[in-house]
Amino acid sequence: MIKLLKVLKDLGSITESEYQMLVDAAQAEAKAAPVSAVPALPPAASVAATTPSTPGAKDAQKAAGAKAESTAKPDPAFGDALKQSLKDKWYERFGVRGYAQLRYSRILDNEGADLFVPNDGSVSETSSFLIRRGRVILSGDATERLFVYAQADLNGSISTGDFVLSMRDYYADLAFDKDKEYRVRLGQSKVPFGWVNLQSSQNRAPVERPDALNNAVEGERDIGAFFYWAPKETRQIYRDLVRSGLKGSGDYGVAGVGAYSGQGLNRLDLNGEPHLVARFNYPWKLQNGQYIEAGVQGYHGKFVSPVSSINLNGTSLTPTRAADGVVDQRVGGSFIWYPQPFGVEAEWNIGRGPELNRSSGRIESELLHGGYVQIAYRIDKNHGDWYPFARWQYFDGGRKFASNAPHSRVHEFDIGLEWQPWTEFEVMVSYTHTFERTNTRVSPYNDSQDSNRLTFQAQFNF
Repeated sequence: MIKLLKVLKDLGSITESEYQMLVDAAQAEAKAAPVSAVPALPPAASVAATTPSTPGAKDAQKAAGAKAESTAKPDPAFGDALKQSLKDKWYERFGVRGYAQLRYSRILDNEGADLFVPNDGSVSETSSFLIRRGRVILSGDATERLFVYAQADLNGSISTGDFVLSMRDYYADLAFDKDKEYRVRLGQSKVPFGWVNLQSSQNRAPVERPDALNNAVEGERDIGAFFYWAPKETRQIYRDLVRSGLKGSGDYGVAGVGAYSGQGLNRLDLNGEPHLVARFNYPWKLQNGQYIEAGVQGYHGKFVSPVSSINLNGTSLTPTRAADGVVDQRVGGSFIWYPQPFGVEAEWNIGRGPELNRSSGRIESELLHGGYVQIAYRIDKNHGDWYPFARWQYFDGGRKFASNAPHSRVHEFDIGLEWQPWTEFEVMVSYTHTFERTNTRVSPYNDSQDSNRLTFQAQFNF
């Protein structure tokens, strides 16, 4: 023990005074400890072991056991001294982790407009390798009630083609009780709308989230304040669903309500009217060990879509909209049957949102709807985890985050296989057939049709 403490001191993990305090505590404990923590049983106990009916034998055995238990208890002085010396060490409360995704996509064929996938810059005739995500996360308990989380992306731009450092998350959870069942989250974090939006890209099998849910909050995050509640036992289930490899979405409470800017990731509010959101979700563990999860969610606000000059109906113009934005509201439902070994994910949402009226050249609030269904099968063998999956997705409505909020229609089918030979590494290959996808990047916003592409991805986790 003394040698170990000296190593910690030499490495700078503890100071000289802390080292001496721990050494003194360890030596005092060693002097107070008996020669043998478990003394030999007295004859009565031995007799009781072979002759239970011997008078007084059982009492002698109990007394011997109690004596052994009392002498085996360590002196708490050393443990208290160790806790005291480490309580102010930030590295004992904070951890660093992350992951990165190296991706390569190939368009096999395409008809109509150029294929444009808003959240996947690797889908291009001129693109080759892409670091899609390069995440570094610092998180931990600053105090017993304050949890801090900061996540940076070393490739934060996929629309401009530039490799930039971007803030993904920067928030603090303030807990109102010791079990952290009631907490408030302040800062930039994920908006609690859509199970798949809350699921980390580190865990998701398909390369990107389905458009129907993701275009509600592109980038999944915004600046705001959220209140979350979940019983201690339910929070443990949320953690188990992620740690066990079942690809859970994480702990966003049984109930979550809040207000957020509404303009998206790393953007300021443009109308002074925050969006309001509420989500209710619950996971169950059935008697056979199967996990299922179901939830409902909704949000309401006004969104200020960006505008730019376009050629519309043979005329060059810049679309107009209300100065304070356009009504933006949705409701949705989620159902998850976790892969044990077969699994199903299904989500659907409907609402109204900003959309360019091609006749008037004005951005108005129009109907939208869409969702996805995904099936998967988890194979846990000696050669790692195999995760074959298939997903169908559909969306019909305006893409509010795109310049001029053009109408978008997405109809695609994915099939793929993820293989994780070790916890720290995984590879994935998928094939996507696009029945229809609107190119929302450039006017006149025509559709790609009957497109086929392959995507390969390698991911390392640390």
